[in-house]
Amino acid sequence: MLTAERGPAQDGAGGRRCPACGGGPLVAWRTVPGSDPALPGDYELARCPGCGSAVTLAEAPAEAHEEGAYGGGTPRAARLAAPLLRAFDRRRLTFLARAGADPPGRLLDVGAGRGRFVAQARAAGWEADGIEPSRRGVEGALARGIGLQQARIDDAVVTPGSLDAAALWHVLEHLDDPGAALARIAGWLRPGGLLVIGVPNLASVQARAGGARWYHLDVPRHRTHFTVEGLHALLCRNGLQPVATHHLLAEHNPFGLWQSLVSRATRTPSWLYHALKRNAPLRSRDALVTAAALPLAPLAVVAEAAFALARRGGTVAVVARRIA
Repeated sequence: MLTAERGPAQDGAGGRRCPACGGGPLVAWRTVPGSDPALPGDYELARCPGCGSAVTLAEAPAEAHEEGAYGGGTPRAARLAAPLLRAFDRRRLTFLARAGADPPGRLLDVGAGRGRFVAQARAAGWEADGIEPSRRGVEGALARGIGLQQARIDDAVVTPGSLDAAALWHVLEHLDDPGAALARIAGWLRPGGLLVIGVPNLASVQARAGGARWYHLDVPRHRTHFTVEGLHALLCRNGLQPVATHHLLAEHNPFGLWQSLVSRATRTPSWLYHALKRNAPLRSRDALVTAAALPLAPLAVVAEAAFALARRGGTVAVVARRIA
């Protein structure tokens, strides 16, 4: 995952403008606990009175993207999950295809991790590449035969106007200056080129239900907490016109709702997620609480489908076109 880029002043909400819609000033909103056992402490959030997006005020520790759930290593049950993850990647390609982006063409995955989506895009016929700032991710991709450019958005070498499509999947929320990142990516796209973005939705039902323990809050790593209104405004301010917004996402939404509700009863936030990431002990009271809550999982699937119809999904995927 791309580490947070440093943008506007980080010294509190006073006078800060919203990084999404540009409105404000931001107002103090709430204090929430760290979402990762490796990053304890309380973090203040400020919210935009206009679009409703929010920001994490304190800087993320330098090690935030290298420790805890991001510490590397193979997650538990990774082999069982692999076919499902490939299906999710193909779904991302479907979003682009519905908006008119089909192979052959050049596609860039921004924040490519270990290259999983790049591999799926190549298999579908795309001339696909990726950029990834972490050495761990680049080395993991190379072990799978996928070469990535080790770079951040602000120092990546990409020819302007050379891309037919790009993906920014659960990366934008990690950046302190998401506008600068989008402006740079828009410049890489040809006129009419498409960008697919995935972010958590602060205006979702599950965000309200999860409260300070919402699974997708992930403080302090998540710097900007978007509403759909805020994300659309940000895209338009940076030369990108939203053409489709998807709320029905099996990849994150049912699990996010279920895990958020279970977290209200566990000592460790999102215990199951962290246990699978080898970031929480298996022998724990939280394991019993989680096991008792497993029968609620099908209800979370049904509930998120209903929330999607109301355009209040826990995460959203937005496809945007570069304005010529």
